[in-house]
Amino acid sequence: MTALAGTVFGIVGALAAFPLRLAARELERQHGELRRGVTRRTTHVVLGRMLLARAGDTEIERRVVTERAAGRKLVSENGFLRLLRLMKAPEASALSRQSLIDQSRLTGADLDLLSLFDAFEHDCEPYSFRDLILARKYAGLVAGGASWGAIARSVHRSGPVASLTAKSLAVGSQHGRADAIYLEGGQSELDGQLLFDLGTQDDDTLEELFADAEAAEGAEDHEQAAALYQRCLAIDPSDAIAAFNRANCLRAAGQAAEAAHDYARAIKCDPGFVEAWFNLAGLMSEERRVASARRHLLKAIALDADYADAVFNLARLEFDAGNLAEARRRWVRYLELDANSEWARMAAKGIQFVDLQLAQKSASY
Repeated sequence: MTALAGTVFGIVGALAAFPLRLAARELERQHGELRRGVTRRTTHVVLGRMLLARAGDTEIERRVVTERAAGRKLVSENGFLRLLRLMKAPEASALSRQSLIDQSRLTGADLDLLSLFDAFEHDCEPYSFRDLILARKYAGLVAGGASWGAIARSVHRSGPVASLTAKSLAVGSQHGRADAIYLEGGQSELDGQLLFDLGTQDDDTLEELFADAEAAEGAEDHEQAAALYQRCLAIDPSDAIAAFNRANCLRAAGQAAEAAHDYARAIKCDPGFVEAWFNLAGLMSEERRVASARRHLLKAIALDADYADAVFNLARLEFDAGNLAEARRRWVRYLELDANSEWARMAAKGIQFVDLQLAQKSASY
């Protein structure tokens, strides 16, 4: 088995430097998995550089905080390709993250975000001397008013980032633009087009379609999103995430039967897709198909014993069905997973109610 066996990579933003299908094929050969988006099974999140063209700095920063808080390892695009041995690693280096911060005066937050979008020779520590030169240049740009995002969107324009070590960089505001970085005294602009020079991407590629579908879903245009996800599935019928997302959109649009079909399709593509089992259970519960909802929730919990939402919903389902002892057992388990939220307080009240009911029933005999 390889070092990547059992790892599940989720792609957020399309890759700029390498076709996703080839990366997925290589990762599968190394006994790992690659999926668009992030699920409970995701262990590593790859930030594709095309995300910079789709999202603003604040949105990206929020996403990074969320994924780190969930315990997932964040990986840059180049870092991902190096893990797969699809890109040669740079020469050995010795500078720690803290050393780079101390010597460059770049903040830790900016250093980490720039590293995640491959603005350095290395994507993580240990860094190289060339990385230190770049960090000092970037710190100067930040001091001049540039954001980490403006830098990240610009640096890949001129080829390998290491080539920038021998060039002078200036903030675009000095030339009338705040969103661009210039080199060589303003004679040419790094315009942030994210060119890695694999050619122009067709708007109708799978990655573009998926990104458009996510944007439509985020804007709550559920029917448009469902149509775009369907086009994704026409290109790649094995995409469990696209099927799952389409099911969510159809459910939100009130098309329950079609949503159930696509949840089942997602599960067929990926039997370990916990969220698909959970959401299908929710749909069955809404339609009062209790036995089916119970079966799907039990499957979700079998796949992920720490899935607190599934445990809570199963407890509530058993309570509504009159299975008080089983409801109590599930609520007790929920409190082992979550002791402080509003849902935890509801679980505790549920246990108290069941205890009272059982005590009254016992006293009546």
